[in-house]
Amino acid sequence: MALPESGALPTLSPDELSRYSRHLLLPEVGEKGQQRLKAAKVLVVGAGGLGSPLCLYLAAAGVGHLGIVDMDRVEESNLQRQVLFDVNDLGRSKAERAAAHVRELNPHTQVTVFDQALTADNALSIMEGYDVVVDGTDNFPTRYLVNDACGLLGIPNIYGSIYRFEGQASVFHHGDGPCYRCLYPEPPPPGLVPSCAEGGVLGVLPAVVASIQCTETIKLITGIGEPLSGRLLLYDALAMQFDELQLQRNRDCPLCGDKPTIRELVDYQAFCGLAAQTKPDWDELSVQTLKQRLDRGEQMTIVDVREPYEWEICHLQQAQLIPLQSLESHLSEFDPEQELIVHCKSGARSAKACQLLQAKGFKHPVNLRGGIQAWAKEIDTDMRKY
Repeated sequence: MALPESGALPTLSPDELSRYSRHLLLPEVGEKGQQRLKAAKVLVVGAGGLGSPLCLYLAAAGVGHLGIVDMDRVEESNLQRQVLFDVNDLGRSKAERAAAHVRELNPHTQVTVFDQALTADNALSIMEGYDVVVDGTDNFPTRYLVNDACGLLGIPNIYGSIYRFEGQASVFHHGDGPCYRCLYPEPPPPGLVPSCAEGGVLGVLPAVVASIQCTETIKLITGIGEPLSGRLLLYDALAMQFDELQLQRNRDCPLCGDKPTIRELVDYQAFCGLAAQTKPDWDELSVQTLKQRLDRGEQMTIVDVREPYEWEICHLQQAQLIPLQSLESHLSEFDPEQELIVHCKSGARSAKACQLLQAKGFKHPVNLRGGIQAWAKEIDTDMRKY
C-alpha cells in the first residue's frame, strides 16, 4: 500500500468525525484507520451488479478518492440488482450516474469518472496512482486485463465474480500471494461460460460478494485483519454456504512467477479467443426478414432453444420449444436437408445450436440474429420482455 505515514495522514473535520463515529469506536479502525481511508484512492472497474454496492459502501466507509470506470448505459434489466440506479437513470451513463449518487451519499468523497471501456491502451494510465483496484467486471478479457495491469503496477486487485446463485471473491497481487492467472492460467473457450444476461443472476447476490470485496478493501487500507490473499472464497446462495479454497502463487506464472514473461498488456479479446472471429459457416436471419417471410405465409421450421420458464414469458407462436441441452436427442425429428431456423434470447445459445446442427450433418441451420429480444424490440413491441 502506498498510503502516507501516520504523520502525513489527512485530518478529519468535525463533520467527518460525526459521520464516521461508528468506525472510530472500533479500536481496530479508530481515527488513524479512518484517516487512512480518507487518504486512499480506490478504483472500481465496472459500475454494474458488483460495482453498485462497491461504490456505495466504499464511499460510505469514507474512502477519500473513488475512481469509477464503465462505458455502459443504464438499462431497465439492470435495476433488478444494480441498486446504485433508479428509473430516472435509464439510458444515461452508468459511470456518470454512479458518481452523482456517490456524491449525494458522501460529499467528502472525491470522484473521478472514466466513461469509457478499460482497454490495453488506457488501463495503465487510468489505474496508475490508485492504492487498490476493485474488479467489478463481468467478462474474462477485462478480468485478465485488470489482473495484468495491477501486476505490472504493483497494485492489489480485489476480485469478485457472480453467476446465477454463486459468487467468488479473493485478493490478488498482495504480498507474496497469487494473481488471477495463478487461479485461471487460461481463459475458458468462448461461449462455454454463459453471461448473466443468458444464465440469469439472483438480484441480491452481487450485494453479498461486493460487500466481501469492500471488506477486503477496507482491511487492506487500514491494515487490519487477515486478507483473502491466497484464499478463494466461494458462496452458494441456495445452500447459504461459504467454502474456501487455498491458493498458492504459481512460481511459473507468466505475470507473478519467479521468471515473469509478461512485460506489457496485450490484446485480451484475442487472448480469450473473442477477437478476429471468422464468419460462421451457418446463415443468419434478421428479425425483419423473418417477419416478412412469415407475412408471406412461407412454411418454415423454427426451433426455440431456450428453457421452458423463458418460453412461458414470451415466445413466437410459429416456434417449437426444444431446450439446447435436449436438442441433440430430437435431431431425428428433422430433415438434415431442410432449413432449420433456431433462436434463443439474444443469439448466443442459438449459435451453439447451429454449431451442433452443422456438426451433425444439417445443411441449412440458420441463426435468428438478436433472438427474441430483437423480435420484441423491433417487431412486436407489446411482447413481454425479460
